[in-house]
Amino acid sequence: MNDKELLNNLSSLGFKLMEPESMVDANLTMARMVQARDLRLWEGFPVVLANSSEKNHFNYGRTNKLLKPADRAYLKLLVMMSLALYQTLGLKFAWAEKLHQVMANQLRGKLEQFRKALVSNRDLKLKDYSMSGPRLKSTFNRYLQNSESNLNDLMTLKSEAGLEYALSRLFPAGQKELFLKKLQGAKLTKTETEYFSRVVKKKVLALANPELHNLARKLLK
Repeated sequence: MNDKELLNNLSSLGFKLMEPESMVDANLTMARMVQARDLRLWEGFPVVLANSSEKNHFNYGRTNKLLKPADRAYLKLLVMMSLALYQTLGLKFAWAEKLHQVMANQLRGKLEQFRKALVSNRDLKLKDYSMSGPRLKSTFNRYLQNSESNLNDLMTLKSEAGLEYALSRLFPAGQKELFLKKLQGAKLTKTETEYFSRVVKKKVLALANPELHNLARKLLK
């Protein structure tokens, strides 16, 4: 794959530098992207990873096999950098959770290190390379804004992730499930209905109390 083909393929996978000309091999493209050792391309790695994974085109194992050992180390770091970026922006993807599980055993603590660097707008260290945290976030947001539908989808995911977190803080898993089923109008069993009325509903009534809501907002000021 030559440089022109690489740029065309990256465009098809969301990091648009040129107009795409044909169908692409996402794993080969991302392997070539890693091998390039070009920070301008690496800034777009989270974009390409997200687009490829959403389309089920990316396979970490296959991409890894296309690389020499030295480049495999950078692939691990770039993937972990991307996962940290998604977390920092409040984006939640099912495929990212699975990928994180694969990476967790290989780079313990690195995800949190990258996340802290992004939150504080510091550089991210990828061995002998230094990536700008602000530029990384800016690049990702810029390419999201180029696709209104993608942006809306991701913002919906961000909202849902925030709601999921808040509910998890207030309700145990079983109560949260009943809360969501009731909210969605799903049919509850007799036992579930009784439990909802006896336990969950009391918490919901407390949450709906406007005075409690106002007090909570004052505490957060």
